[in-house]
Amino acid sequence: MKSFILILLGIIVALLIVGGAVAYSFMNELGVNMENIDSNTAEKIKDKVSNVASSESSSSASQDSDIVSEVVKFNAQNGEGYYREVTYKDGGFRQYDADSGKLIGSSYSSDQANLPTME
Repeated sequence: MKSFILILLGIIVALLIVGGAVAYSFMNELGVNMENIDSNTAEKIKDKVSNVASSESSSSASQDSDIVSEVVKFNAQNGEGYYREVTYKDGGFRQYDADSGKLIGSSYSSDQANLPTME
């Protein structure tokens, strides 16, 4: 019985170590530097997600029913900030700034005039 408990504890410790390594890798992949994490980081992320959820979309009502997914992603190209990517049934997508809710990217030709310039 004692050896069974020791084996069980060993498995739990191994799972915690592997889980920590996976979490560390996942956070680095998302662009969250472990050295820069402070006590407000989780609160900031939660605020950004709630802002995105409450912001209004500029898509039409017919396209709203065609939404396949909405995902908040780290803006790795800019190196900071977050954006919300909305994917539609037809395979197209739109990207909105998480803070302002403004359209910043789109696969639709009709949206190209509304995108910010890259200059």
